[in-house]
Amino acid sequence: MNNNYSNTYPGTYAEASHGVQSLQSYVAKVMRQVYGKMFLGLIITAITSFGVAITPAVSEFILSSPFLFYGLMIVEVGLVLAISAAINKISTLVATSLFFLYALVNGFTLSVIFFAYEIGNIGLAFVTTSVTFGAMSLYGYVTRQDLSKLGSFLVMALIGVIIASVVNIFWGNGVLDLIISIAGVIIFIGLTAWDTQKIKRMASMTDPSMAGKVSTIGALELYLDFINLFLYILRLLSRANK
Repeated sequence: MNNNYSNTYPGTYAEASHGVQSLQSYVAKVMRQVYGKMFLGLIITAITSFGVAITPAVSEFILSSPFLFYGLMIVEVGLVLAISAAINKISTLVATSLFFLYALVNGFTLSVIFFAYEIGNIGLAFVTTSVTFGAMSLYGYVTRQDLSKLGSFLVMALIGVIIASVVNIFWGNGVLDLIISIAGVIIFIGLTAWDTQKIKRMASMTDPSMAGKVSTIGALELYLDFINLFLYILRLLSRANK
């Protein structure tokens, strides 16, 4: 799958295969698949996390065993790396199955939010995230402005936030935690728009036979944007409502 897309659509593989007039409809079809898989992944995560939270035996087993909890997180990272690295070698069915498996495992680890935050804040954070994500993804889809430079900057900023978060685990500074949360929201708002544009361009340049894989890797990227945006917004709301 070719990720080195240009800033314009004419001359792409999809255009050559479908014709200029049908290129937009083809890309729109791929994007519908992206959002469909992403939405299903979120449903799997939500049902799993809530199910674990209301099942004391399961939640206590996970929370009482740090090795199991962090083991699940390692599995999550491994699944993301596996999907990203092997997307060209595995079938669409396998890639999509791994994505849904990741969404399932993520549901187990995210169940902790029901013990750390009030249910009202969780609901408000989800609604806020959904509206914000929808608006920025729509912007990324329709804008003609190239967001590549912004994306590169946001990736570097995200690395900085990750480093600061690790440092603050040991420091425990409240002000730094607030700064990290605000920065995280801003970064993932921008990444949502950039990733949407990137996926759209990827779809326009890829062999149509790879459409299923493009939709899966795209769903994974936007899923990660949504989940991280949700968590940072939840942190901010919980601070504001204390």
